[in-house]
Amino acid sequence: MTLRVGHGFDVHRFSDDPDRPLVLGGVRFTEGPGLAGHSDGDVVAHAVTEALLAAAGLPDIGQLFPDTDPRWQGTDSLDLLAEAMGRVTAAGWAVANVDCTVVTERPRLAARRAEMEERLGGVVGAPVTVKGRRAEGLGSLGRGEGIMAMAVALLESSPP
Repeated sequence: MTLRVGHGFDVHRFSDDPDRPLVLGGVRFTEGPGLAGHSDGDVVAHAVTEALLAAAGLPDIGQLFPDTDPRWQGTDSLDLLAEAMGRVTAAGWAVANVDCTVVTERPRLAARRAEMEERLGGVVGAPVTVKGRRAEGLGSLGRGEGIMAMAVALLESSPP
């Protein structure tokens, strides 16, 4: 059996559009504005997608779903994750697990963490854990200007 690890990262600033929904890990939050982005701006789903693609040795999210392509405008990031998972599986990999850390001053994630893990894990087909952390007032994240997510994925070669 062959194992591969991939790391993913994404960061988005909060949108100036008061009607843009905040989506994290495929879950809509009512607290605060949404995140700016070509798709729905879901930094959690994007970081998970990046980690999976990296572990499989596939092109990154920007290459597969460029923000210059109108097809991806406003897209649900779980759909991008599902597309990426199809490519990971087709390349002969199975997901063992994914772990994601979200750095945000707001919203608080604890109450919705299980829901995010369920939504992401349902698409990935393996356990996905999500943890929330604060930047403790440091830098743009600490000032609440946006949200960052980092993820690591462990893949194993699929049996023939």
